[in-house]
Amino acid sequence: MSHTAEWKVRLHLFEDDDGTTKARVVLDTGTTALTGHGTAHCHPADTNVPEIGDELAAGRAMHDLAHQLLNVAGRDIQGTGAPRTSSPEPAGWPM
Repeated sequence: MSHTAEWKVRLHLFEDDDGTTKARVVLDTGTTALTGHGTAHCHPADTNVPEIGDELAAGRAMHDLAHQLLNVAGRDIQGTGAPRTSSPEPAGWPM
């Protein structure tokens, strides 16, 4: 049985007046939307390189989103009556 789906991901980056880079990543599956958040702060002693702040904030937002998505998958697996595993990762395909 083949399955094809297209999920849309939008990543928004912006910087506060205090120099904090914030990221919001939104996953839209067509039936569900999840939002991940991340931030990055430049240490005062470091050189301000905006691209690094963008990378850190975006990576943290995507990490947050990934964690949420894995939790949703775990709950869905439990909802099917599948036995619980001793692994901290949900059952299914290994990562």
